[in-house]
Amino acid sequence: MKTVRLLYPDYVSGGLDTYYFGANLLAHILPKNENQPLLKVEIAPPDGKEREVTDGIYGKEEVISGIRQASQIIEDAKPDKIITIGGNCMVSQAPFDYLHGIYENVGIIWIDAHPDVSMTKDQYPNAHAMVLGALMGHGEPALSELMKNEKFKADEILYVGLQGLHDYQEAFLKNAGVDYRVQTEAFVSNQEIEEFMARFDHIFVHLDIDVLDAAKFHSTYFANEELVGDGSGGGKMTMDKLAEILGCIMNTADVVGFTIAEYLPFDEHRLHKMFCGLSIFQD
Repeated sequence: MKTVRLLYPDYVSGGLDTYYFGANLLAHILPKNENQPLLKVEIAPPDGKEREVTDGIYGKEEVISGIRQASQIIEDAKPDKIITIGGNCMVSQAPFDYLHGIYENVGIIWIDAHPDVSMTKDQYPNAHAMVLGALMGHGEPALSELMKNEKFKADEILYVGLQGLHDYQEAFLKNAGVDYRVQTEAFVSNQEIEEFMARFDHIFVHLDIDVLDAAKFHSTYFANEELVGDGSGGGKMTMDKLAEILGCIMNTADVVGFTIAEYLPFDEHRLHKMFCGLSIFQD
């Protein structure tokens, strides 16, 4: 079995430069494994320029270019398993689509405070909030049309850590037939996760770091009080609980796709930028 790591530092889909820095830092944080080659989606570094909103999507051309590039890199490598290192949540589209082309009977466990099923008509232009809708084939057409393989069905998705929804997100999930539960009081149990996984031969896991409680883990979107996003709230999960859930999944299922997204080390990024301004590092 060939496992690759895909470094995909997309920041445009989230409208925030720190996604780029966070993805590259995360690639160093993960355990080393010489048997897992690192493939890179060549995203141009942040340049400080604002992108236009085209057809309701911020930086549409760059977002689509990144997805297409990621798809081509994966297809050329022909891996059996993919660990995707993001970047924002959009980075799951290409690898999950590819893997769905080689595996049947697959379920997705979406560990996230948010449903990621927004569309441009909802007036939020950052495409990272649209990715799961696109994977289901019911989402924003410009993204769904990039899918090359079978779309994911409503009963193939389990949300873990989901927090309060906007009305349009709730309407999307109900219309699509997704059986979800808002988990503001209690997360889905390990038993529920195991029962979901038992229905499938293979599992994809999408981990959005913002599922973590920003009061306890500060490298997440909601730890930055200056950011408001689409008005959603942050996650409530502790690191210990996340470790328990991931252990349950990895010890039970055949996980062939694993995405880590939305790691936002704001303090480390500020430190990096400070050092970049010192002449001694430029000599």
